[in-house]
Amino acid sequence: MTAQLLIGPVLRRVVDDRATLWLETSEPARVRVEVETAGAGSAQTFSAYGHHYALVVVDGLSPDSANPYRLFLDDRQVWPEAGAEHPPPVIRTRAADDRGQPVSLVFGSCREATPQSSRRRLPPDALDAYARRLMADPTQHPDLLVLLGDQVYADETSAKVRRFLRRRRRDGHAGPENQVVSFEEYTKLYLESWRDPEVRWLFSTVPSVMIFDDHELIDDWNTSASWRADMAREPWWRERISGGLASYWIYQHLGNLSPDELATDPLFQKVSAAEDATELLREFGHRVDEPESAENTDVPFQWSFALDLGRTRIVVLDNRCNRVLTPGARAMLPPAEWDWFLDRAHGDYDHLVIGSSLPWLMPPAIHYLEAWNERLAESHRPWAAAFGERVRRAFDLEHWAAFGKSFAALGELFRRLGEGRPTTEGRRVGAGEVYAAPASISVLSGDVHHSYVARADFGHAMTTPVYQLTCSPIHNEVPLPMRPLMRIAWSRAVAQLVRGLARTLSVHKPALRWKRLSGPYFGNAVGTLRLEGATATARIEGTTKDGDLVEVAAADYHP
Repeated sequence: MTAQLLIGPVLRRVVDDRATLWLETSEPARVRVEVETAGAGSAQTFSAYGHHYALVVVDGLSPDSANPYRLFLDDRQVWPEAGAEHPPPVIRTRAADDRGQPVSLVFGSCREATPQSSRRRLPPDALDAYARRLMADPTQHPDLLVLLGDQVYADETSAKVRRFLRRRRRDGHAGPENQVVSFEEYTKLYLESWRDPEVRWLFSTVPSVMIFDDHELIDDWNTSASWRADMAREPWWRERISGGLASYWIYQHLGNLSPDELATDPLFQKVSAAEDATELLREFGHRVDEPESAENTDVPFQWSFALDLGRTRIVVLDNRCNRVLTPGARAMLPPAEWDWFLDRAHGDYDHLVIGSSLPWLMPPAIHYLEAWNERLAESHRPWAAAFGERVRRAFDLEHWAAFGKSFAALGELFRRLGEGRPTTEGRRVGAGEVYAAPASISVLSGDVHHSYVARADFGHAMTTPVYQLTCSPIHNEVPLPMRPLMRIAWSRAVAQLVRGLARTLSVHKPALRWKRLSGPYFGNAVGTLRLEGATATARIEGTTKDGDLVEVAAADYHP
């Protein structure tokens, strides 16, 4: 049969004169990419679970250029499609020496499926709105799209997917009626979401990196050790976690790797060489669901990744899969991965950008509530610990503040970086090793279904500005009754009240303070961070009823 293009092409990494493009096809095929002026690449699709994928490395691109490209399956052009109304997709490269070139990042999280297939009527999709604006003005082309979690919703499915699932359940496939379980069911989420016309065009012309949050697997994924124990008793959970992580590796994680990383990645080499990679990926999905513990220091797989753009370093952290959940030793990252993060956080750059699906700086009242709850859930009194666990799971108290040691360690890392001091914990510092304080540190986050900008205050000795930029949702909503609660959580009086509760369990005041500068905004939104020289400019834009974008939060900062 003739192969058809199902999803993509999705432009992922552009590094110097090379780029990667990801796609899914209906049948095995030879994929070829031709760039209009200079550059080409080809690859054979690989197969898993009856589906067919390709990741094509395009070589020979001209520096500092924007060149249209065409995609072929077995010598038939399939992209751009015949009669396409959208502008031609392009691969843009930076200058050969891009150290003085500005960097522009677009970011956000939490995007339900397209408006036509949503379970409920939502405000306009902010990613659609951004794509339409970029079509009208290509000069605003960003360097990178950073998607910070909940790119698909495995547990909150559309009417279309629910009809598919009901047929599957009647045919004997076990699982919750309206939630996906198997790899095959996960593929329907991406097929529905990534074929949205505007988003599909955007993905084909703007490089992107991605990290998961809980809804790619299930709400509250890895909240605690008891949560994991409860899920393990579900007869369908083993297939769900395996299929979810395998599909995430194919659809999202694989494209986070640079061409050089792909060439040395052992799993990708095995998968691309296999006639059928189903068993490889099924076993992989099971194996990487075992997070590091105090007894087991081996990280099964590292989902966190890092890259440089000009004088900007971007480090995107896994806030979900590899959490340490052992009571008394809870951590957002296991020790080996934290050491990796420390190494990437030090180096020769001007701006540091941390991608964290969960906000580091929350409204102060919520911060103290989560810190109190962590202490209660680890009480030596069984009844108190059980009560704390019920509260944690009922109110989703699982952000950085609920991993107090990790919250403090991240703040201390930022303090040392901002004061130009090396962090010696967990890493060697060579004799005479000197670090320059970065011009800015930005934490990009999502998850909480509202957007805001906050600045951390480390005291007068700290010259580097540190900002929390939270942009969520791209296409979802927070229930109306929750909005007043989220607003008052920023209140100083309410924060003092909850802090008093936290003090009853000897929760200490954080070593830093933070202040909200803009927000909270509860509509659909996308964020933009522009870094140039020593300055940084952040903008969060929300959608109007007509699907346009207007500024709703902002910050301009420099040392």
